Amino acid sequence: MNKKAIWAIIGLMSVALIGIVLLQMYWIRLSIQEKQDKFDFNVAEALNRVSRKLEGVEDKRNKDFDFNASGFDEYNQPIDGSPDSKGLLSEEDRTRRYKELEKQRQRASYRELINGIPLSERINLEDLDVFLKNELSNQAINIEYDYGVYDREEKSFVIINGYYVVQDKSPLVLLAGYKNIYNSKYRVDLFPSELQSPGLIMVHFPTRTSVLWSGVWRYLLLSSIFIGIILFCFTYSVLVIFMQKKLSEMKTDFINNMTHEFKTPIATISLAADSITSPMILNNSDKVKRFAEIIKQENKRMNSQVERVLQIAVIDKRDFQLKITTIDLHEVIRSALENAALQVAKKDGSVDSELKAGNPIVQGDMTHISNIINNLLENANKYSPENPKIKVYTRNVPSGVEVIVEDHGIGMNKEALKHIFDKFYRVHTGDIHNVKGFGLGLSYVKAMMTAHNGQIDVKSQPGKGSKFYLIFPHQQKIPDAN
Repeated sequence: MNKKAIWAIIGLMSVALIGIVLLQMYWIRLSIQEKQDKFDFNVAEALNRVSRKLEGVEDKRNKDFDFNASGFDEYNQPIDGSPDSKGLLSEEDRTRRYKELEKQRQRASYRELINGIPLSERINLEDLDVFLKNELSNQAINIEYDYGVYDREEKSFVIINGYYVVQDKSPLVLLAGYKNIYNSKYRVDLFPSELQSPGLIMVHFPTRTSVLWSGVWRYLLLSSIFIGIILFCFTYSVLVIFMQKKLSEMKTDFINNMTHEFKTPIATISLAADSITSPMILNNSDKVKRFAEIIKQENKRMNSQVERVLQIAVIDKRDFQLKITTIDLHEVIRSALENAALQVAKKDGSVDSELKAGNPIVQGDMTHISNIINNLLENANKYSPENPKIKVYTRNVPSGVEVIVEDHGIGMNKEALKHIFDKFYRVHTGDIHNVKGFGLGLSYVKAMMTAHNGQIDVKSQPGKGSKFYLIFPHQQKIPDAN
């Protein structure tokens, strides 16, 4: 799959994921808005009913007052002391006068009386508390609330939560505890049938927001979890796609390198074999011996390459067992340096050592530890374009023996340092094209250090070379034979 197709898929998945998130946010916001509208409507309905009930209570008092003030009781009978109690009016006149007095009551009598009554005295505290509680309950609103009665003339609260309030006479001053009630949007006029309503009922719900979210947060949490899972899977899939693409490229590079590595010895063996069969060479034993030696060396070289590939396959499957023995690291290093010196000398380089470890004895597999040192020396020579200068140090550390392999080659940047222990990865050498290999050496080194319970680290700078730090423990945990 090419890069354009990968990025197209990533783009489509990103758009789909963003669309899902936006859609979820829209439905959640819509759900909250619907709950808020319903809550607001129910509160308004409850407060309007409370206002009407309070007005109804006052109307009843008005009616009782007017019957007494008119001189007639509720059965249209004269009250003792009234003008008609002496029987001066006919039945028809009495009825007409009763109606006239009733109208006068509605228009003047009681109005003149209540105009001088403070708003707080027109409302019964118990009635207000019971009405409010019942009406809110009827609207299925059973949460904590604070309420107050606000007097427009006094510009202050006269009742708060079932108690009369004595306020500062400064009309614009509101006590700090009343501001939430005063700023609440839930309010209705008291006695709305009057020409000008004398006050307001105001209600504040401290837990309103949490109640509105109470039925939504579960869905929000589930949506967040599912979106998080989708996002994780999406990110993981993208990373896997790029990793697979990179692995595919490295494997292709590996196959190309392997073909090149095998092509040269095969061609050399083929040429040597043809030469041996030539009549001119066949009778010359020295030349036959020489070509036979070439065939042997090239065959050994091919076997070495095949063995390296097979080693990595075995390591990947963890189908191997270390043959733990006691090893003198200094001896291993000296032997490896002798072999490396021959290769380095061809490039007019040098190989030195400072073996300062007082106790170089460790436990490990002799073959694999030798391969580790040889691989690092081979890499140091390979990535030093000319006049290689390679040095090996040892010293004792609390956890074992530290071995440092230093070169002054092309070095590595930070990006290369992240991947040098990956299979098939090869450091980009720029204009240098003579660096051969499969990209398996350092992967093998890392795997073997892990198998030996050791540590490996590397420091490098482009153009200044690299340092590999290895720590081999003195003792290994050898499994019980039983």
